[in-house]
Amino acid sequence: MLPPELGAWSPALPVSVVIPVHGGLHLGLTLAALAAQTYPGHLMEVLVVDDGSEPPVVLPEIRPDNTRIVRPTCGWGISNAVNTGVKAADGEIIQRLDADMVPCREHIEAMARWHHVTDYLVTIGMKKFVEPPPLTAGEVFRARALDELFDLGEAVASSTEATIARTDGLRKSRNPYHVCTGPTVALRREVFDAVGGLDPHVPRGEDTEFAYRLAMHGVVFVPETRARAVHLGLPAQHRERERAVRAVEPYLAHRVPLRRDLRKDRGRRWLTPYVEVVLDVTDTAEPVVRQAVSAALDGKVHDVVVTLVGPWSRLREGRRPVLSDPCFELRLMRDLFGHDDRVRLIDEAAPTPAPAPFRYRGPVDVPLHRATLERLIETAQKDLIGVLVVDLPDGREARLERTSALGRALLLARPGEDLDAIIDATHGVRHVTPDRYWPRPKEQPPAPVTIQVPPSPDRTLLARLRSALRPG
Repeated sequence: MLPPELGAWSPALPVSVVIPVHGGLHLGLTLAALAAQTYPGHLMEVLVVDDGSEPPVVLPEIRPDNTRIVRPTCGWGISNAVNTGVKAADGEIIQRLDADMVPCREHIEAMARWHHVTDYLVTIGMKKFVEPPPLTAGEVFRARALDELFDLGEAVASSTEATIARTDGLRKSRNPYHVCTGPTVALRREVFDAVGGLDPHVPRGEDTEFAYRLAMHGVVFVPETRARAVHLGLPAQHRERERAVRAVEPYLAHRVPLRRDLRKDRGRRWLTPYVEVVLDVTDTAEPVVRQAVSAALDGKVHDVVVTLVGPWSRLREGRRPVLSDPCFELRLMRDLFGHDDRVRLIDEAAPTPAPAPFRYRGPVDVPLHRATLERLIETAQKDLIGVLVVDLPDGREARLERTSALGRALLLARPGEDLDAIIDATHGVRHVTPDRYWPRPKEQPPAPVTIQVPPSPDRTLLARLRSALRPG
């Protein structure tokens, strides 16, 4: 799957460039660069989202023809501003761009061409950091290339580009969402909406958190090396590295379960679980379910949520025979687990467990061993397997599903198509025996036999007894 060559094709999809702004010191240079883009002007709109600037942002003279200012009616921050801009946008392709970026002339075309090929990609533009030189909007508009404006030899390379190069264009990356940071990213409008947009409750690290949810949705991240840009000024991580890292940590710890390094605090509960355990409890006795739930929550993997699938909507309130209730077992389970925030009661499991990265499905009468989930994930992560199927001795199966693989299959599948066949082609499906995942208890060695040896007799006492027993 290759995109059309730059300058040798006819774009058809409208692009909405969304630029969140607070202050907008360099906004004039960004808009001047966008006014000189090779992408057709009638297919591009620019939405400048003024996030509470004082004084309010005013559009400069040099700007794309279809440029307008949008102001949020409530909330604040980058996530809220981007969501506001997307809601007001008309384009099929959403291009996120920072207000202190100067993109090359081909930037929008290079990013958008991929989205004319397929609809489940997220394109990532390149950037370098420079100290802002004295430039006018007119100079930016007239420049044919970025090196006419900036000394790129002195520019600071971004970690994004280094990671992309080290991983062969993300082909060898285990978690490509890491490099999908905010300054220049493009995706289809329906993909943005499908994952719920950016999280307005995340003021730092919002781009990484958003990219993680995109990964769980099953998208393919594509670095576009022809979409070059210059970022004016060094990022906050360079200025206040320690505080910048600390500010991001709690948001990613709660929302990105794959960051295992951030979840080392013992006994903690996290917003997004690492694994969803799905058990069908229809027509199952409450003691069996109780044992299965306890086993799932008491394993070596602690950040787990248990979903009990059953006909809960059948339960009706009001007068009923308590002991002879036909829904006695179901109602008992609801009353037992209904107040535990680690247990969910639903009638039908969701298509994927997103944003949790893994889902376990298995027979409710085969409780998990304490090591089962930990070992299943270890095996799946070693080779990034999409589905790991455990063939149980009675012919049934238990399975660990990777959410990103399941999401990809749902994006690719035709109606009625077998999802496992798609996952096998994209990520791989592996069958294993249960021995390693349900280890048998070790046989205890027989207890040592203790022989009670009577104490040695007291020699003095024996002598006295013999003396007393002598005749005469």
